[in-house]
Amino acid sequence: MSNLRFQVVEEAFKKQALDVKAPSERPSEYFGKYVFNRQKMYKYLPADIYAKLIDVIDNGARLDRSIADAVAAGMKQWAQEMGATHYTHWFQPLTEGTAEKHDAFVEHDGKGGMVENFSGKLLVQQEPDASSFPNGGIRNTFEARGYSAWDPTSPVFIIDDTLCIPTIFIAYTGEALDYKAPLLRALHAVDKAATDVCQYFYDNVHKVQVNLGWEQEYFLVDEGLYSARPDLMLTGRTLMGHESAKNQQMDDHYFGTIPDRVQAFMKDLEIQALELSIPCKTRHNEVAPNQFELAPIFEECNLAVDHNMLLMSLMKRVARNHGFRVLLHEKPFDGINGSGKHNNWSLSTDTGVLLHAPNSSKAAADMQSAANETLRFVTFIVETLMAVYKHNGLLKASIMSATNAHRLGGNEAPPAIISSFLGTQLTELLDKIEESDASELFTLKGKKGMEIDIPQIPDLIIDNTDRNRTSPFAFTGNRFEFRAPGSSVNCASAMIALNAAMAEALTSFKERVDKKIQEFSTRPEYTSGTGHTAKFHAIIEVLRDDIKTCKPIRFDGNGYSDAWVIEAARRGLDVEKSCPVIIEHYLDDSSVRMFESTKVMNRKELEARNEVKWEMYVKTVQIEARTMGDLSMNHIIPVSTHYQSQLIKNVQGMKDIFPAEQAERLSARNMKLIEEIAERTERIERLVEELTEARRVANHIADIHQRAIAYHDTVCPKMDAIRHECDCLEMIVEDGLWTLPKYRELLFIR
Repeated sequence: MSNLRFQVVEEAFKKQALDVKAPSERPSEYFGKYVFNRQKMYKYLPADIYAKLIDVIDNGARLDRSIADAVAAGMKQWAQEMGATHYTHWFQPLTEGTAEKHDAFVEHDGKGGMVENFSGKLLVQQEPDASSFPNGGIRNTFEARGYSAWDPTSPVFIIDDTLCIPTIFIAYTGEALDYKAPLLRALHAVDKAATDVCQYFYDNVHKVQVNLGWEQEYFLVDEGLYSARPDLMLTGRTLMGHESAKNQQMDDHYFGTIPDRVQAFMKDLEIQALELSIPCKTRHNEVAPNQFELAPIFEECNLAVDHNMLLMSLMKRVARNHGFRVLLHEKPFDGINGSGKHNNWSLSTDTGVLLHAPNSSKAAADMQSAANETLRFVTFIVETLMAVYKHNGLLKASIMSATNAHRLGGNEAPPAIISSFLGTQLTELLDKIEESDASELFTLKGKKGMEIDIPQIPDLIIDNTDRNRTSPFAFTGNRFEFRAPGSSVNCASAMIALNAAMAEALTSFKERVDKKIQEFSTRPEYTSGTGHTAKFHAIIEVLRDDIKTCKPIRFDGNGYSDAWVIEAARRGLDVEKSCPVIIEHYLDDSSVRMFESTKVMNRKELEARNEVKWEMYVKTVQIEARTMGDLSMNHIIPVSTHYQSQLIKNVQGMKDIFPAEQAERLSARNMKLIEEIAERTERIERLVEELTEARRVANHIADIHQRAIAYHDTVCPKMDAIRHECDCLEMIVEDGLWTLPKYRELLFIR
């Protein structure tokens, strides 16, 4: 091991966990400590102002600017009591991160002094520079005006000494330049469409809420080792590195004992997250070495997205206090699991979860009610499948990026083909509805007991469906788990596409059912006797059509198999693998119609987002290519040729000491290594030149879409070829000369 690398590794191994002391209170007592939640609103706001603000949050009432000053005054009083001196509009531009500009609570008092001030105007609206964030051409450099506007449905919070106000971000011309604005529109569209459909089954439902539970996977790496890897620092992943002899093949890391240093980090992170109202629930080791997961309790979708963005920022800060760096890249290490952010998605009302299966034990007591419950359940399941089927290409585009492309399809990540796993019981139920008479009562079997022949162990309650780890969109009991989103991205991207598609599907369903009800209401067989109503038969008939239509999206088999790729293409599903080409689905006619009909985004906004996505792809690969060229020429080749020189001296020494024939025999291995090093370094030099030329040619392509395709088709393959040569040299060159920390050092926390 080189002296430099030895010192780096030793220092990393010597780091001890910080002694994190939890607050003396129980978590429930410090939960939301730094959040202006309802309890604090009630305390710091006048009663009438509080009532009006709650009406805005709960019922979607329009925010009356006349109450803004009173709300701002209450917020400022609370924030200053908590030690805050500044405020910021906290928003989510199209960078996959967050943005903030801090201003102090001060103004001139007109008498040569200063006074603390925070008005309703400053709370409700500010003006960030719209041309300095990704905008896809909506704003020219000289057209700087854009607006951030307060989102009262997501509570303000304090980080350090700053009051953070969640906001949307739009251009002067009105287009959304962020993720939150279209997400809020999509959630409103689902609320309206789902509430209308709910009226078929319940007359007391007035609001439908989208719930989201994300599962955040991540890697931890010792900070010293991270700093000794320029590729990790600049790109978030290792651009080269031979796999460790031991990685995840023993399955011993998954759910294993959490290392002490990591446990201290997790404890510290959870305390700070809970103080910010992020409801952390689950933590554990993931499959790959140094890979972990954190998951919260389900929340309303908009709030869950904000909490995930806040958590990712918090993770990076807390990790450095413990001598770690957090890696959120989807594939930081080759040959082992990548990291995703599974999005558990569901719909609920004040009467229950719409995707929850009906209680079979009540069926015998009230057959009609059971039929209604089953019909409700099947309706929302089938229309979800319709949304996913009609827009499977768009959903793939919503989660596709240069980084996630490395993860999809390998090591437990779902394949880059969107399909849905339902399980045996639900599949049988849909098949039965498709084929049977409408007058039959359809029920799902409930959970059953499994007897274990060990006296001390109680019977297990078995779910009515298994899980399929290769399914990108699997039904898991009372929700769908969208497994394809990557670990580094904003959940909102996938949620915007999914919820807009769901709103379209439900709207179409209601229009067709209403038309059928009108048709059936004139037919005697549906208006007399004790049988089911015209409404029941109309719903069944439309469901049957939709079950047949969306059948291609249902797949319960192995998503990794080559046969599935062929079968998926035959079914008409999108099987494209090129990231820049997949992104094109945002501008499919069906996508534009869907987004515009639901009023989530217009064509101009979609075109802008595509421009941003292609530009982000190009820049990501460009940075990786430049970093790889630098590492190859300034690390790999010099180290390899230095070792080659040592071998040459050894061979020459052999000739000076031993007879020619014996010297040739004894130095044969070294001669072979000398030749291999020469050939591989020569290939690396040639490939780096070709990589540089490929970048040059691609950079001269004016159209950003075609430039992204060129980067995918010509630049990425050169990088793969260079990596192969570098990884082979790593296994040849003496360990003491190799300057970059190796996988066996990076992947195992001491």
